[in-house]
Amino acid sequence: MSDIVIEIPSDIAMALKIPDREVVPVLRQELAIQLYTQQLLSFGKARQLAQLSKWEFAELLGRRGIIRHYDDQSLQEDMEFAYERRGK
Repeated sequence: MSDIVIEIPSDIAMALKIPDREVVPVLRQELAIQLYTQQLLSFGKARQLAQLSKWEFAELLGRRGIIRHYDDQSLQEDMEFAYERRGK
């Protein structure tokens, strides 16, 4: 599958109450949060979409009062992360 590009009409983009330089990161984070909340993305993939570190994304979820889902996929990602860190 190739990258997906979402077009936002200019009138909607102008209606956003977000400074221009923050539009893309904020929209990426909002999409990541929603997909994670609906369990359509794992924690690791959602934080990757949000372009945040593991800790930054966890903090963002905490500020929103979103409980972290922890399943077999999350465990596997955490184990891979720990293994990678151990090798450095």
